[in-house]
Amino acid sequence: MKRKSCIPEGKYPLKKRYSQRFGWHVWIDLVPNRSLILFHPANDALKELNGCIAPVTSLQGEGKGIDSRKAFERLKMVVYEYLQRGEEVFLHIQKQTL
Repeated sequence: MKRKSCIPEGKYPLKKRYSQRFGWHVWIDLVPNRSLILFHPANDALKELNGCIAPVTSLQGEGKGIDSRKAFERLKMVVYEYLQRGEEVFLHIQKQTL
């Protein structure tokens, strides 16, 4: 399913991926009934995302942030470093309890 928000609770492996549009980025694999959920730069979720995730350095309002490219490059550097050592990297999604 494309362009759907909200990843279900679970543990998902992160992988390296390349595309002409985003260059090297991070792919969230094995999300049920979803494909190609990516981490990539975007400062405005409504205009730039279709079900993907964009890290930002600071939130500026609902769905808006700044310095996404900078935050993404830091995330990518950490994830790729572990993957290059042959280690697995996971994204854990869980409900927030108040």
